Amino acid sequence: MNTTKERVRWWPLLIIGILAGIAIGILWGVDASERELKVFLTVFILVLTLILGVLWLVFLSRLPWRARLLALSAVVVCLIISGTLFRIAGVTGDLTPIVEWRWGSKPVESVTSGNATGIFTRTTDFPQFLGPNRNAVIKGIRLEQDWEKHPPKLIWRQPVGAGWSAFAVFGDSAITQEQEDEWEKVVCYELTTGEIRWSHRDRARYDSALAGLGPRATPTIASNRVYTVGSTGIFNCLDFETGEQLWTTNIFEENDAEPPDWGVSISPLVHGDLVIVSAGGPVAYHKDTGEVVWRGYRTSTGYSSPMLTTLAGTEQIVIFNQRLVTAHEPATGELFWKQPWSPGQAECVSQPLPLPGDKLFVSTAYGIGGKLFQLERNQDGQFNVSLLWETIYLKAKFTTVLHYGGYLYGLDDGIFACLNLTDGKRQWKRGRYGHGQVLLVEDVILVLTE
Repeated sequence: MNTTKERVRWWPLLIIGILAGIAIGILWGVDASERELKVFLTVFILVLTLILGVLWLVFLSRLPWRARLLALSAVVVCLIISGTLFRIAGVTGDLTPIVEWRWGSKPVESVTSGNATGIFTRTTDFPQFLGPNRNAVIKGIRLEQDWEKHPPKLIWRQPVGAGWSAFAVFGDSAITQEQEDEWEKVVCYELTTGEIRWSHRDRARYDSALAGLGPRATPTIASNRVYTVGSTGIFNCLDFETGEQLWTTNIFEENDAEPPDWGVSISPLVHGDLVIVSAGGPVAYHKDTGEVVWRGYRTSTGYSSPMLTTLAGTEQIVIFNQRLVTAHEPATGELFWKQPWSPGQAECVSQPLPLPGDKLFVSTAYGIGGKLFQLERNQDGQFNVSLLWETIYLKAKFTTVLHYGGYLYGLDDGIFACLNLTDGKRQWKRGRYGHGQVLLVEDVILVLTE
């Protein structure tokens, strides 16, 4: 009788591991590739490696059957324990899973720290998305740059509902949107204490495993009124002092338009007697009555907000729709020009950036990058849009791009980067902050990480 034991066949497992390592190394070694795709493919490779490892264990390893069963049982037990102890609370902007303890709780508390009365002045008003001029540039404030010696001081802390809305600040009021159970709320906080002054709520809820829970747009404060757009398209005009609802509508139902898949993030733009939003293209309402004044070029709604700027000597409302940039006459909505964007599946979120010399920089992530356009207007009044350069090295997914001193700054798929405005060449790239937000405060860039 032959009692010689067969040797354990390790080489298939070794090959599986080496190939997986090489694949992941190549994947992450390609600098300009879309990070979201890298994360997805990495997870796919790891899952495939686990499956192949189990197949090797059961069919190819030549281990004793008792050892195979014990090892397989250990894998199953580890998966069960992991599923019991942890949960995936969501994903980051590049689809990296956010893993939390299943029974963990996020502590919230109300904290006051000193008396801040009087330290806020009108130079700190931030009445709409991206600040007074909707360009993420703040003037008249100097920030302490050495946070090791002079760290920011906590003034107060309050619990807040889920959501992605920023604060609009005017005087001593700070207004935002948040989710509470089935209610979408607009809440006004006292700026120096954090106490709630008033709140308004609508029965609405947007929730997605990929996109998260709650409202996305930032309120706009103008003429003693607050204009808000909720995650499902509810458009409110509220009294600034009391929160009383003055008028309301649903911009998608009223304009027979489809809302974007990942929730509505359009922050209202007030210009004169009009308040402009986007629902199948730009739509202007009378800010006092809520009546539709004009509808612009009809197209698919993106996630970017309308903005007022002057290009080629002409004041215009520019909006980054889904796969199409359009510009409109502010009073009538007449289409001045349109510029197609990538025909792919890129979600259009980042605000276009007007630049000196009648230029406009536009960027998306999803492996596309940025493009610099030149705007001109001929003697017949027709606009001409020409491409100056394009780059893969500034892919702004959710964030806004900044311009300072002839350079562009922004989060390139989550990593801070700088480009030369003249030719689009990258100057440097470092500092992974995720898909956060940026502000230019005088000559300092303030970054809020994801």
